[in-house]
Amino acid sequence: MSNQFLDLINKRRTIYAIGKNVEHTPEQLTDLIQDAIKQSPSSFNSQSSRAVILFNAEHEKFWGFVKNKLKSYAKDEAAAAKTDAKMDSFAAGVGTVLFFEDMDVIQGLQEKFPSYAENFPIWAEHSTAIAQFAVWTALHTDGVGASLQHYNPIVDEQVHAEWDVPASWKLRAQLVFGSVEGGPNEKGYMDDAARFKVFK
Repeated sequence: MSNQFLDLINKRRTIYAIGKNVEHTPEQLTDLIQDAIKQSPSSFNSQSSRAVILFNAEHEKFWGFVKNKLKSYAKDEAAAAKTDAKMDSFAAGVGTVLFFEDMDVIQGLQEKFPSYAENFPIWAEHSTAIAQFAVWTALHTDGVGASLQHYNPIVDEQVHAEWDVPASWKLRAQLVFGSVEGGPNEKGYMDDAARFKVFK
């Protein structure tokens, strides 16, 4: 059975080799990213997902923050050099989407619906994951490569200070993107019988 959506998500892959040779303007990419997030579902239509979209020098600044912070964790010069190279490969892209969840929205839902209170933080994680996947797939569909990273919370304070991010926004992930300069790694799949149970 042919399915256009499945065709698109089957082709979405992690692309580490990215560059700045994108045909899209920052404005076009911003529209695409914002629309993908706006169309992503959330519990009680809370729309708790937030994003800071960084391009060019601002994007490079973010990865500089991460690189400097990670130096304090390096065991030796070889490890530091390897980490630096990885951060430089991210900075080689054209932009980064910083994904947040607004904890004020989540707290408001907990107060309004106390019987579901313990579930709202879990559902917020679902919301941000869907938004991340939607943006990632939308970028890929437009020929832009991306990879999802998680360097929170080590740079949270710098991010909030540098880009005037509200205190209630909690950083959850970073999607770095750019032109596709190399193919994805080979991807394997475990046996369906180990993952799924179907009853008819």
